[in-house]
Amino acid sequence: MSSLSQVNADVLKQAQQRIQQDLLTTLAAFSIPEPLKSAVHHAVMLGGKRVRPALCYATASLQPNPNFAAARRAAVAVELIHCYSLAHDDLPCMDNDLLRRGQPTCHVAFGEDTALLAGDILQSMAFEVLGSRLFDEQGQGTDAAIVLKQMQILATASSKMVSGQVLDLQAEGKQITQDELENIHRNKTGALIQAAIMMGAVTIFSGTDQAIPKLRQYGQTIGLAFQVLDDILDITSSTETLGKTAGKDEQVQKSTYPALMGLEQAKVYAKELHDQAFEALAHFGDDAKELVDISQFLLARTN
Repeated sequence: MSSLSQVNADVLKQAQQRIQQDLLTTLAAFSIPEPLKSAVHHAVMLGGKRVRPALCYATASLQPNPNFAAARRAAVAVELIHCYSLAHDDLPCMDNDLLRRGQPTCHVAFGEDTALLAGDILQSMAFEVLGSRLFDEQGQGTDAAIVLKQMQILATASSKMVSGQVLDLQAEGKQITQDELENIHRNKTGALIQAAIMMGAVTIFSGTDQAIPKLRQYGQTIGLAFQVLDDILDITSSTETLGKTAGKDEQVQKSTYPALMGLEQAKVYAKELHDQAFEALAHFGDDAKELVDISQFLLARTN
C-alpha cells in the first residue's frame, strides 16, 4: 500500500473504530428478544467499510462543532438503515445472496422470517436513535430543529433507496439508457450516501450557507462514483476480496455501467465523477482534508 493510500485508510480506520463502538453502545440500549437480537447483531456488527458514518463524521468536522453528538447519532442511524437494506436486499425474493462481508447472509444464518424482521426493526431503531439523547454530555442537548432536519433527510433518503431498488429489479434483463441507470443508482445507492453527508452538514451549517449546495453536489457525485466502482469491482474482483459473490450482476443480467458502456469507459467515468466531487470540496480548502482522504480511498478500493 502506498503512503498516500495508507493515510486515506487511516482516516477510514479511525471512523470504523468509532462507529463500531457507537453501534455496540446503541445495540446494548435496545431490549430485543432472541433470535431477533442475534440477527440484528449479525446484520450490523460483521464489519463492512462503514463509508457512510465516515462521511458523516468528516463532514461534521469541517469546522468546530458543538453538536458533534448529533453527528454521532446520525452516523449510527445511517448505518442502521444501510444494514437493514442489505438484510432485505439479500433475501431470496430480492437478490438471493448467500454471502455478505465474507459471512453467511442474515437469512441464511437465521431464516427468512427473522432476517425480514431484523431489517424492519433496524429501520425503526435508526429514527429512535436520531431522536434520543445518546452520546450527549451531561447538560448538553441538541437544537430540536437540527434533529428534525436530520430525520427529514434520512426519511427521504430511505424512501429513495427503496424506489431505486424497485427500479433496479425492474431493469434486470432489459436494455436501459445511461440516464435511466443513473436514476436507479442516485436513488438506490447515492441517496443514503448523500444523506450521511447532509446529516453531518446540518449540525454545523445553516440552510443558507454556501457550504450546503457544495456538500450536496459532493454527495451526489461521490454517491454515483461509489456505485460505478461497485459495478466495476463485481467484474474485476474475486468473491474472496469482495466478501460477497463476485460476478452476480452479470449472472442475473443486472443493468450496470460496464454492461452499458464497457469496462474501460466505466473506469474513466468513475474517475470523472471523483474529479467532480473533489471540485465541490475545493470550496472548503484544507478543512476538507478528511473528506478528500476518504474520497481518494474510495477511488482506489478493491472491495
